[in-house]
Amino acid sequence: MTTLTAPGTTATPTRRPSATRGLVRTVLLLHRPALYLWAGLFVALAALLLWLYGPGTDAAAAAWREYDRCTKATCPYDQDAILRYKSYSLYASLALTFLPFLVAAWAGASLIGREMETGTAQLAWTQSVSPIRWLAVKLAVPAALVTVGTGVLVVLHRLMWVRSQGRIDTAKEWTDSFVFHANGPTTVALALSGLAVGALAGIRLRGSLSALVMSVVWTVGVRAALALTLPYLWPTVRTISSLAHDRPTSLGITVHAGLLTSTGARLPDPQCGSSHSTECSALYHRLDAVSFYTDSHPQSHYWPLQLVATGLVLVLTALVLLVTFRLLRRDTGSAPLTTGSAPLTKGAAL
Repeated sequence: MTTLTAPGTTATPTRRPSATRGLVRTVLLLHRPALYLWAGLFVALAALLLWLYGPGTDAAAAAWREYDRCTKATCPYDQDAILRYKSYSLYASLALTFLPFLVAAWAGASLIGREMETGTAQLAWTQSVSPIRWLAVKLAVPAALVTVGTGVLVVLHRLMWVRSQGRIDTAKEWTDSFVFHANGPTTVALALSGLAVGALAGIRLRGSLSALVMSVVWTVGVRAALALTLPYLWPTVRTISSLAHDRPTSLGITVHAGLLTSTGARLPDPQCGSSHSTECSALYHRLDAVSFYTDSHPQSHYWPLQLVATGLVLVLTALVLLVTFRLLRRDTGSAPLTTGSAPLTKGAAL
């Protein structure tokens, strides 16, 4: 369309305000199966967590009250309610734990990898959409859905878990690895990290299967590295306990534990047991041990550990995104490709 201008002035092209909205609609239409799957998974998990928060917790708590009041050999209590809560709460924690891996697999295989492999992305770049803008919208839409959906599920999981504490004897402690992450923002950060690395794998490898494998392996590696480094992300609290105890006393997540000598030196715990045992007492005397010590994290450290871990994962995610955009800019440039431009091939891009 030609734009009329006054004499002596120069026409400046204007970006159509609906271009981004059109690209968003295209992303949603192109990935409708994934959107429906995500919506179904969200609804199913939310319904399960709400049931666990309400009727599931109430039934299991009532059964445990009956069991704890029992003074006879056999007592009537609802064992099925206890087992049902135990199983379903575990399923909910596992589902939230594995959400980041599903996001990573989808992002690598379908969101970016398949479009690079089939040439759909290159076609979009010829429709007045720059590669950088295309990638930004492709990531922004699922990032918003993943953040909101996963965030809501994490909140529901935490509400469910808090309501079970002190009421259900078999409820998991906050130190449980699955519960620890399902109750906090690290799950959201890991999901966004999976999305980012899926985009990088798709841009770099340009193949759906190879990008899927790389995305999942990366997310597994980040999750494992987080588990190893988590205890060291915040200063621990030292607890000193008598050798008369069977073992060192921990406040929650144990980082180091062992023996303290009369000089303050630390020794590994020989796993002997209480000093009431003659054999153990003699061993501690030979080692010059005077007490047990434990460096651990109490429950008050939960949020500092969560927030530091979340920050680290988000920083890593930002670095992955930076590499992804720089790689795409290097291979394609930032301007839209014209219809007459030669399509990018694997050899040209890589």
